[in-house]
Amino acid sequence: MITEIGHFSLLLCLPIALALVSLPLLGASCGQNLWMRLAGVLASAQAVFVAIAFACLSYAFLSDDFSVKLVAMHSQSDLPLRFKFSALWGNHEGSLLLWLCILSGWTVAVAWRARALPSDIYARVLAVLGMISVGFTAFIAFTSNPFERLLLNPPSDGGDLNPLLQDIGLILHPPILYTGYVGLSVAVSFAVSALLSGQFDSRWARWVRPWTNVAWSFLTVGIALGSWWAYYELGWGGWWFWDPVENASLMPWLAATALLHSLAASEKRGVFISWSILLAILAFSLSLLGTFLVRSGILVSVHAFASDPTRGLYILAFLSLVIGGSLLLYALKAPTGRSEVKFELKSREMLLLANNILLSIALAIVLLGTLFPLIMKALDIGSYSVGPPYFNSLFTPLGLALLLLMGLAPQLRWKRNSIDRRQLRPWSIALPLSLLISAIASGYLSHRYERDFSLLAAATVALSVWLCATMLLDFLGKYRRHDTLANNLKQYSASYWGMITAHLGVAVCALGIGLSAAYTEQRDFRMQIGDSVMLAGYRYQLQQINAVAGENYRAIRADIGVYSNSHNNRYLTLMQPEKRHYPSSKNRMTEAAIDPSLTRDLYISLGDKLPGQAWAVSIHIKPFIRCIWLGALLMALGATIAIGDRRYRLKNSTKSV
Repeated sequence: MITEIGHFSLLLCLPIALALVSLPLLGASCGQNLWMRLAGVLASAQAVFVAIAFACLSYAFLSDDFSVKLVAMHSQSDLPLRFKFSALWGNHEGSLLLWLCILSGWTVAVAWRARALPSDIYARVLAVLGMISVGFTAFIAFTSNPFERLLLNPPSDGGDLNPLLQDIGLILHPPILYTGYVGLSVAVSFAVSALLSGQFDSRWARWVRPWTNVAWSFLTVGIALGSWWAYYELGWGGWWFWDPVENASLMPWLAATALLHSLAASEKRGVFISWSILLAILAFSLSLLGTFLVRSGILVSVHAFASDPTRGLYILAFLSLVIGGSLLLYALKAPTGRSEVKFELKSREMLLLANNILLSIALAIVLLGTLFPLIMKALDIGSYSVGPPYFNSLFTPLGLALLLLMGLAPQLRWKRNSIDRRQLRPWSIALPLSLLISAIASGYLSHRYERDFSLLAAATVALSVWLCATMLLDFLGKYRRHDTLANNLKQYSASYWGMITAHLGVAVCALGIGLSAAYTEQRDFRMQIGDSVMLAGYRYQLQQINAVAGENYRAIRADIGVYSNSHNNRYLTLMQPEKRHYPSSKNRMTEAAIDPSLTRDLYISLGDKLPGQAWAVSIHIKPFIRCIWLGALLMALGATIAIGDRRYRLKNSTKSV
């Protein structure tokens, strides 16, 4: 009965979404304020019924209702309760319901938080969100019904959840990543609303910027969680593999990052507004493209959902409609929004333009590398693969150039065309300081890990320190302008604090990427009980092998003691990598053991048993790899802080534009 209630609630969402599209748009075109304000009520009603559907499906998973096909295929009675719940979105149908649930949440958030917008803008924004809801609700209801029953001979037990997904990563990563993905629908809704209304000015940028900040924050944290999950769960010791599905999340992030910087110029100076609208369309279109890649069945990936090609065709048609319709509207309307504001070469506007050009080039590189093999396969030209060498060789110089530009940013002012000596002073201090620290750090790490001097690592350290130093010097330069602490702190807006925090996060993240790439040590050993091996100043001793039982698996666990040679063979820790066997699904998994710290990770994975009572053991040492995820969290924190800026507090106004 509960399952039928969920299915009925899901079906009710479709007419509500259709009403959310039609009534507000008619009200905006006819000047009917009641119809326009009805959008908020419809958005709330849609959120309620989607929440009921989600709760009913959750109950089916938690209560082991194997008469529901989705539960029978992706859950199992012995599965821990937390994984029974997350199994709901560990599949195609359930993940789409999660997507729709998050979309309805964003829609109702806009309905309640943006009520002070002019009535016609408010109505059009919610109507565009309703259009997206119609597409996804119809997709779920007609091709991907999560409430489908097994009417004949339902199983007494389930088929189990993929062991790769039996992890806290599944609990956290998809909901947070989807919140970022779907949040970009708010940006595109404001963009389409601007195109429909002809409202092109700095107010539009001020309205859309906080919503984009929130979406970008969630997307950043979601990508970082996916990277962290892949790092410790797959047992390969890597944090990014340039997998097509990983790239599918990176592409909208790059577009959204460019959008954030473009919106800053649009709000401050009224420039790049047409460019901002195009980036908003592009960012959400790329999130839909990621949905198509994951669910169409055209990719073979540990991340992808194997799916019916019919569903892929639906998503492709929906994707074409959204992108084609938005770009057509942009082509017809955007030229009227071109700004007449001029800016000089040596100004912050020009720097933001250069930043967006580099981000756009990076986006094009990822898009080409991801789609090229698929295009070649579709044209039956041959089978091609594009791997890390392509991406790394092209991304590295772009990343270094972006670090350089971000260090220049604080010293340039809006619309100015000259740089005085006071502006050059921070650069003159930061440059030698960064070079000195880079030389010392690179020399020490090369000696510590017995590697040749790495120019790439030195450049990364230098530019990361350069970015941090210029941010600090800019802060101190502003700080000295007032005589008291209170007056000093008052001058800084939330946007400024957010910018400082996010840019520091970029520096920390770049430091982790550069140093872990240059100085990672990895070797495979053949070890018997009692054997010791040496790697990069650490001694590893295989002490014993034990059989252990988990909640729903059996495992072989190795006890490996770790000792530091640089501290007189001092004992550091016991690491316990495992080889797990899941009886229900008959799958085997490698569970790595990790000893983390800010300056290095010790990473051990247990391989197969070898002849002569020996085991294959893979040992990795990864310097500063934690800085990657710490930097990502700082970036997301910076974007979140910026939302508190008083400029984004809408004043009560229902007057149409």
